[in-house]
Amino acid sequence: MINFLDYDFSNKRVLIRVDFNVPQDKSTFEITDDKRIRAALPTLKHILNKGGSLILMSHLGRPKNGPEDKFSLKHIIPHIEKLVGKEVLFANDCIGSEAQQKSTALKSGEILLLENVRFYNEETTGDMNFANELASLGDCFVNDAFGAAHRAHASTTQIASFFPDDKMMGFLMAAEIESAEKIIKETVRPFTAIVGGAKVSDKVLIVENLLKIADHIIIGGGMSYTFFKALGGEIGDSLCENERLGTCKEIVERAEKMGVKIHLPIDSKIANKFASDAQTRNQKSAAIPEGWMGLDIGNETIKSFTKVLLNSKTILWNGPMGVFEMDAFEHGTKSIAEAVAEATKNGAYSLIGGGDSAAAVQKFGFASQVSYVSTGGGALLEYFEGKELPGISAIVN
Repeated sequence: MINFLDYDFSNKRVLIRVDFNVPQDKSTFEITDDKRIRAALPTLKHILNKGGSLILMSHLGRPKNGPEDKFSLKHIIPHIEKLVGKEVLFANDCIGSEAQQKSTALKSGEILLLENVRFYNEETTGDMNFANELASLGDCFVNDAFGAAHRAHASTTQIASFFPDDKMMGFLMAAEIESAEKIIKETVRPFTAIVGGAKVSDKVLIVENLLKIADHIIIGGGMSYTFFKALGGEIGDSLCENERLGTCKEIVERAEKMGVKIHLPIDSKIANKFASDAQTRNQKSAAIPEGWMGLDIGNETIKSFTKVLLNSKTILWNGPMGVFEMDAFEHGTKSIAEAVAEATKNGAYSLIGGGDSAAAVQKFGFASQVSYVSTGGGALLEYFEGKELPGISAIVN
């Protein structure tokens, strides 16, 4: 694999796949969280400093039937310009004559942003002809879109085959892989994995894989109530996947045999409806009455989980402890973020697994107090599930 640092970018038009799929205000198109763009800046600046020009490719949202104004990348240009301190040119299409002309005319140090690659269905189907048209715009290919590395799409995977001797990873992609490998292959024990979120079905594979490497697995969020029901508890109207009861029981039994300690919430903050103005009270998680639902972990659980985390040397966090988007149910997730930050300060290595966990540490001001915040929720999950990520394979093979 070509080393990004050693590559000669002078006078090269560098096709770079970035992940600028950023959240925006629906009416003003203002970017509400720019961490994915900021994360790509070291790669972009390195190429520009080495005399290259940039052709940026990205997706934004999930357009269904071709171009839609709300998914146009033109809306994010002012923000990119502010961050890179340079003018950003724009091609109204990612392939075709305009893209060809503008990419051919690029001078060293200039930046061209192509329109949303997902305006073409050929992007998501991994069409080789479409990948070839994209490839024709540049002299070399850099993949720095870890958040899309688990998708075998034309601009993340197939395109690499057109640059057999000129394809490489950017700094962000390399850092993401390094941070994950640090947990998988260089685990300092005790290793605690925090797995939260709504559904067991979303996290089954990662939990099963973590059983092989973790010492402790903390389970929180809506998925914990499926575990409680599987173990004979009463969960009221809490979220539950009945078809996963057997899976949960099996995970608990396997963990016991493998010497992995599963930690479930002792108590929960329960509510009489799914709303921020609901009536709330504290209740044992396995004894929630009908008409009530668990929406956050309780104080006893926070103390218990915090103790485990402060005794850990490696921490992986994927998924919130409750409905942290509502102020009434943010306390559990915020407290876990605080505990992870404190453990990190005490010398633990902490990886925050993208998605809601990344949003939570950002929201509560702990992003700079953990070891690494991943930009790719789904991609990181699949990496820990032991799956091969096509966007990475296309570069290294």
